Amino acid sequence: MAKWGEGDPRWIVEERGDATNVNNWHWTEKNANNWSKAKMKELIEKVTIEDDKIFCEIKELSKIEGEATANNRKCKLIFLYEWVVKGEWIGYLKADGDEYKGSFEVPNLSDEYESEDLDVNISLSDEKPCKNAYILKEFMRKSGSVKIKELLDVYIKSLKTEFSKGMILSKDLDGSKKVVPMITNSNIKNEMKQEMNKPIISTSINTAVKIQCKKLKHNEEFRCPVQDVYRALTEKEILRAFTLSDVEIKSEKGGRFSLFGGNVLGEFVKLVPNEKLEMKWRFKSWPPEHYSEVIIDFEEKETCTLLKLSQTGIPQDDFEKTKDGWKNYYWQPMKQRLGFGATLF
Repeated sequence: MAKWGEGDPRWIVEERGDATNVNNWHWTEKNANNWSKAKMKELIEKVTIEDDKIFCEIKELSKIEGEATANNRKCKLIFLYEWVVKGEWIGYLKADGDEYKGSFEVPNLSDEYESEDLDVNISLSDEKPCKNAYILKEFMRKSGSVKIKELLDVYIKSLKTEFSKGMILSKDLDGSKKVVPMITNSNIKNEMKQEMNKPIISTSINTAVKIQCKKLKHNEEFRCPVQDVYRALTEKEILRAFTLSDVEIKSEKGGRFSLFGGNVLGEFVKLVPNEKLEMKWRFKSWPPEHYSEVIIDFEEKETCTLLKLSQTGIPQDDFEKTKDGWKNYYWQPMKQRLGFGATLF
């Protein structure tokens, strides 16, 4: 640790006697579920959409299902959210005043999509709607969808500014506090999404003959506590944060995982928190049902956490790709995006 008054000014040990997670310097999460639901209701309910001939109003949001978190790692804010939003609307033609009802659904409000790419599905409530009802539906499909997307964009921006305000405090060298500018994962996604999600090209291996395999051993150091490294490899939200890809994972014995859009698959054999992971691991392109065996041991040292990886059963033709994959898609992103490459101790 730096001497008093030296080093990174964000490591303010004088504010906490035990210096535990000062200023949320380690990975922390802030639940945004209740705030998000209230914010969407505030923004969208009772909003009107109209022109010279048509009047429509969003009466209520009948369903807001999902989750949202603001994640802080070394003064970087990463926002993860995934919602299904449903609502009810009414409308009428100003010329006759007959009221009709309908609903809408946004099934893909998540950090994977920009607001303009959201789907807004519009429907009518009447089983046998008349011509005027279809006119209202078409109006909502065009003008109403645009308005709903605009309001959800306001929610996303508010999540990243209003909700996260004050999450990260730092100190200048003169001792005055300031809010550290946030860095979201939006630009990182645009930078890496295409590369990380591109399909893995299958290797031509004759499965009728014995597969020639190789063994990989590798050590990697991370400048963070051991629990941060363990969580990064077992928790969905953190995996999504550094892989910038679709993740499905069940971190328990026998639990399966799917990473990088399904290009890496496997199953946990043994989990000892902060000490060891054993898993069956394969590329999607490998011969059917062929898995390598991966053992990862964690050791916390005075100035870093040492990760020891041993992998057996790697098809010989894919050895270099596998070796480079751990480095390029696991270790480097963990250090760069989660801040595990900077000194903490």
